[in-house]
Amino acid sequence: MAPRVAGTITVVVILCFFAVALTYAIGGGFGGAELALCGVLMLMLLFLQLSHSFPDWIPAAARHRRWTLALQAVLTFAPFTLFGAAWLGMPGFLAASSLLVLRAALSWTVFAVVIVATGVVQFAVGYGVSQLAYNTIATVLTGLVVHGLSRLSGLIREVQAAREELIRLAVTQERLRFARDLHDLLGFSLSTITLKCELAHRLVRVAPERAEMEITEIVQTARQALTDVRSVASSYVQMSLSREVGSAASLLRAVGIRTDIRVTDEPLESSVDTVLATVLREGVTNLLRHSKAQNCVIEARVDDGTARLRIANDGLRDRDSAHCPDSEGVTGGVGLRSLTIRAEAVGGRLTSGVRDDGWFELTVELPAPAPGPGAESPDHAVADTP
Repeated sequence: MAPRVAGTITVVVILCFFAVALTYAIGGGFGGAELALCGVLMLMLLFLQLSHSFPDWIPAAARHRRWTLALQAVLTFAPFTLFGAAWLGMPGFLAASSLLVLRAALSWTVFAVVIVATGVVQFAVGYGVSQLAYNTIATVLTGLVVHGLSRLSGLIREVQAAREELIRLAVTQERLRFARDLHDLLGFSLSTITLKCELAHRLVRVAPERAEMEITEIVQTARQALTDVRSVASSYVQMSLSREVGSAASLLRAVGIRTDIRVTDEPLESSVDTVLATVLREGVTNLLRHSKAQNCVIEARVDDGTARLRIANDGLRDRDSAHCPDSEGVTGGVGLRSLTIRAEAVGGRLTSGVRDDGWFELTVELPAPAPGPGAESPDHAVADTP
């Protein structure tokens, strides 16, 4: 609505100025042929003025704006030889077009030249010094009003385009957020459910009690996955490192990976806690998908205002695989890119690579401000899971 209203107002003002100039011609005592020629010339000038005020409306003319400005200059001053004082309303439009078409420094120079030239022409058509001030002010006013309204209309269109672009970016960011959250949250849960279902299937005949315990954990994991999906849909995802450590320990124990867990018992600020929990979840998921690990180390601590989480395993399959970027940075798949974005969003950094001893290590470091009132303290410390 706003761009249309601004454009309509600008066009109406320009048409009103041309109408005033046309009344001068009609009152000048010209014959029918001369008035027809005057009307045609004014229509040509109107077209040129609209092409300068609204370049998006007439793109073909906008590509040759300097030539159309030169043509407007000829059509502005040449008809004085036929219509005399009746044509004095036209130079104001040329002054406005010079400001719209030319660069800033040159445009104001040309604007001043047009005003001076109009003052000279008015003497040539029979006006005296007494009318100089009025004609000069009228020309300046026409030029500034048309220029100002044209610029305002352009700015409104730009603001509207920027607003639409911001809307598109917001939608895109929300889609990316949803995709990251869905990947980070459900990837681990679905991997856990799959592995525990396979384990329960193997144990159902040889160890029914153990199979029943695994099925119970599958049901709990499925319920947690449903909660995670709801939290993603409501744009509220808050995870806890303490809970994720318990889930990771249970899963790694189920697949027979010996795990050494050393996690701080200091409370963490909610955003830091969520990022660390997400990194742990994705790191364990990648470990299960892309490695043949027999041993795993999970370590989290807070030192000098920095929270660090390290996940290392000895099951590297292929140094060139997608989950194993070089030690200089993270260039892996969707999961690691998502974790990198999450870490950088809170001022941290995430690195991964192969250590000298052949273990693959994923490390995240985050600023760790003091948690707010009521923050929960993790209920775990050091654990060694066979």
